[in-house]
Amino acid sequence: MRSSSYAPTVPARRSLRALLVLALTAATAAALPSARAATPTPTVTPAASTSALAAKPYMGWSSWSMQSSKYPGLNPDGDYSYLTEKNVLKQADALAAKLKPFGYEYVNLDAGWWMDQAWKPGFDGYGRQKADPGRFPRGMKPVADHIHGKGLKAGIYLPVGLQKEAYGEGEVPIWNAGDCTTADVVYGDLRTTNGWDSAYKLDFSDPCAQKYVDSQARLFADWGYDFLKLDGVGPGSGKNGDQYDNVADVAAWNKAIAATGRPIHLEVSWSLDIGRIADWKKYSDGWRIDTDVECYCNTLVSWENSVDDRWDDLPGWTRHAGPGGWNDLDSLDVGNGEMDGLTKAERQSYATLWAIAKSPLYTGDDLTKLDSYGVSLLTNREVIALNQGSMPPARPITPSDPQQVWAAKNTDGSYTVALFNLADRPAAVSADWAALGFTGKAAVRDLWNRENLGTYKDKVTQALPAHGSRLFTVTPRGTALTTTGFEAEAAANTLGGNASLADCSACSGGKKVGNLYVGGSLRFNDVVVAKAGTYQVKVAYVSGDPRSVEVSANGNGSTSHKFPSTGDWGTADTVSVPVQLKAGANTITFDSGSGYAPDIDRIDVPKSS
Repeated sequence: MRSSSYAPTVPARRSLRALLVLALTAATAAALPSARAATPTPTVTPAASTSALAAKPYMGWSSWSMQSSKYPGLNPDGDYSYLTEKNVLKQADALAAKLKPFGYEYVNLDAGWWMDQAWKPGFDGYGRQKADPGRFPRGMKPVADHIHGKGLKAGIYLPVGLQKEAYGEGEVPIWNAGDCTTADVVYGDLRTTNGWDSAYKLDFSDPCAQKYVDSQARLFADWGYDFLKLDGVGPGSGKNGDQYDNVADVAAWNKAIAATGRPIHLEVSWSLDIGRIADWKKYSDGWRIDTDVECYCNTLVSWENSVDDRWDDLPGWTRHAGPGGWNDLDSLDVGNGEMDGLTKAERQSYATLWAIAKSPLYTGDDLTKLDSYGVSLLTNREVIALNQGSMPPARPITPSDPQQVWAAKNTDGSYTVALFNLADRPAAVSADWAALGFTGKAAVRDLWNRENLGTYKDKVTQALPAHGSRLFTVTPRGTALTTTGFEAEAAANTLGGNASLADCSACSGGKKVGNLYVGGSLRFNDVVVAKAGTYQVKVAYVSGDPRSVEVSANGNGSTSHKFPSTGDWGTADTVSVPVQLKAGANTITFDSGSGYAPDIDRIDVPKSS
């Protein structure tokens, strides 16, 4: 019953979602609780342990990828049957033996631990999920104890809200909560919530609702769990609107976990609304930014469904990740070769993006059957150090075109630089030092191959296979780049079509040029350079979603570039685009063509090519 977003272009994923909704909504309530007046949700202070728990992205293993796959032999007793005590402990033992020395420590059980093989849920006498005796015959505490005995941490899972089957006509008592019953914890109209409408929405205007969450948190703490994934959370998870706004639930879980006195990492999921990032950062230790990475097919994942989505979906979130909370890209399934469903090049690119984005590194592979290439990806200490160290998350420094470059400046002055060829055929990809902010020479180290490549002047270029990548540390030996800036709102520029000036508090001059759609254009005039050549022009822009723009110089042919989302329409970011200029005065034009282009803040042109 894990995340499976609404995706009309992917029928298979939507079918799975429908199946899970049907399974979880089989029982409905007959009696309605009394209506209660709404009152504001009280302010909750995040637990003191939050920043310590998420000081760096967590590492480990999760059960869902194998549970959800149709790969032969994984789920012999029916869909999602992989999740059993025997299988979880087998993976815990393998994690301890193979990956624990490299920092992997969490063993996370995903959806279904309270479901039988027919996906029928079980609950205790207080409306709390109860371990299915077929899957976990000894209950959940012995599982956590075994995991702890290996020097690891144990994780567990819940959907947000009161599951419909736990309602019991509103008469089920709430543990340690006086006369509170399930009728008291939900709204009188039994409105549903979460990404599958599988639960009734908790009404926190009644203190009984908080007490219900407290009772669940107390149970997990008593069992010894160290991690909770709260799933189906909105806004997001394919749903929006008040009915699916679960911020109050996440705040309640934050409060409940703090009250237990046990440090429990709270991860919220899935495909969350970036517009509520302040809430996710305030109340949780990490947040899923996208749909499931699993393909729900005969492998664990596939490149097209949906590993490759992350290159487009991540950029707007990048600035929000840091100590205390991280952008979760979902499971990293790169260790099992054929079962993963990816080429070697795709596996490396997948691992590269997760590492430089500082996403949690938790694999969903069968750890008992890792191949040698998978082990090399999962245990490369230099790559893990990027993910776990002080480097900020990398971001794209070029447009989101088929060939792109991501980078981050490290605390020692070097740069982490990743080259990606996301095209379906081989292509060369270059990282220009000008796009990083310096000129001259730089030393280059290949992190995956753990070798120094020597000194490169002005740029490094690599021929990459389809969906391939390289990952470097680049140490400048040259000088800082000098540029000339040109504001979009300057009187010397020429606006065409619908283009117009707009205020912009995030922009360098307090204004930007927007309304670049269906023929709207912005032409920068009198861009003077000393000599002819290809210049890496840095473009500052604002765009709440990925948008393409046609870039040209001096009336010559244009090149279309897709600019990544800046996260919202109040945030500016930059990418560098190559522009061929002549000696002397030039024009540089940004044209929307037949679509919608990003808003433009300014450009910075290097003083030499």
